[in-house]
Amino acid sequence: MKTYRFLIIAALALFSGLFAVFNLLYDGSPEPGRPYVVEAERLCLLIGQGGEPSLEGCEYVTAATRDDGSGDIFSYSGECLFRQVNGTVWRFDYKAKSGGSGGRLMINLALGAGALLTLLVLLYIRRQIIKPFNEMSEVPYQLSRGNLAAPLKESRSRYFGRYIWGTDMLRESIEAQRERELELQKDKQILLLSISHDIKTPLAAIKLYANALSRGLYKNEDKLKEVYEGIGIKAREIENYTAELMRSAGGDFLALEVKEGEIYLSDLIGRIREHYADRLARLHTEFEIGKFGNCLISCDPDRAAEVLQNLMENAVKYGDGRRISITVDEEEDCKLITVSNTGCTLPDEETPHIFDSFWRGSNSSGKPGSGLGLYICRQLMSKMNGDIFARCENGIMNITAVFRMA
Repeated sequence: MKTYRFLIIAALALFSGLFAVFNLLYDGSPEPGRPYVVEAERLCLLIGQGGEPSLEGCEYVTAATRDDGSGDIFSYSGECLFRQVNGTVWRFDYKAKSGGSGGRLMINLALGAGALLTLLVLLYIRRQIIKPFNEMSEVPYQLSRGNLAAPLKESRSRYFGRYIWGTDMLRESIEAQRERELELQKDKQILLLSISHDIKTPLAAIKLYANALSRGLYKNEDKLKEVYEGIGIKAREIENYTAELMRSAGGDFLALEVKEGEIYLSDLIGRIREHYADRLARLHTEFEIGKFGNCLISCDPDRAAEVLQNLMENAVKYGDGRRISITVDEEEDCKLITVSNTGCTLPDEETPHIFDSFWRGSNSSGKPGSGLGLYICRQLMSKMNGDIFARCENGIMNITAVFRMA
């Protein structure tokens, strides 16, 4: 902000300098070359040839007066020239055209208007762009520190209104996600404590049975049979608790939200083209999008774009960088969007598992990731009443997302 203030001061100083220089150099003198002298000399030549001075065609000389010997011609106080022709003095009155004070005033007004306009533009930029931007520059830093409590001030700025709205939505989304994570951690902690407590009872019974058997306390066959059955019952109880724990761990821990909506297929594909065309060109990867018929598809537009972006990221990460393509097919009332990439090295037996949570294939060695990308795609497609599947043929990985037409 201080630098911008210096810019405003510098602009004002520049215009002040222009005012000063102009007014110092401008003298309001007549037109260069003094054309009235030329006209007077032409009249002198005419008089010298015995003619009468005719003012016809003269633009500057207004009168030609001969000296009659009285000396009155020298008493004229206006602008004039004196010339001697054939021994006689002549006075030529003239009116020189000059920029004068009027020209100076116009130029000063123009400079003043320019200075005022420049100042207004600079102040407008400061109020509408620089100041709001400085206020917003603190927001990403606060979000990175986990400070999600303070909402952004509402703004109707045509430049930053949508950005402020989007950033505030991001803040609310992060805050809601953090609350869900805390609630989930709390529920899982309670579940673990509950199961840990419940599992102690059958475990203690099994330990007692094992201790008694090791000491040979039961000699009766019926009693031994009862003990063995008791151990089996308690073991099944522990097994049930373990199964419950696994069901809890394998639930929909992401809590993905999907909103019903529609989008034209061309708009959806356009988002992907806009995002990846330049990027893949810089990577020297051939990128091709096949021809398709446009139509409305039923989905959450943002989530649908997220699915295709995940597929594109996988193609970039796990392909060989030679070629990536998007093709669109139609079956019944569905549009099938397939993202294909060359350089697939995934074994056939691993293909069915690529949509499992936290699963990573043998071709992921040395590549960053969590094993959740395609799992999220499957969850999103399921919630949008669609489907997703994959196949690897001749070293080309094809992952197809199925969307229903609206």
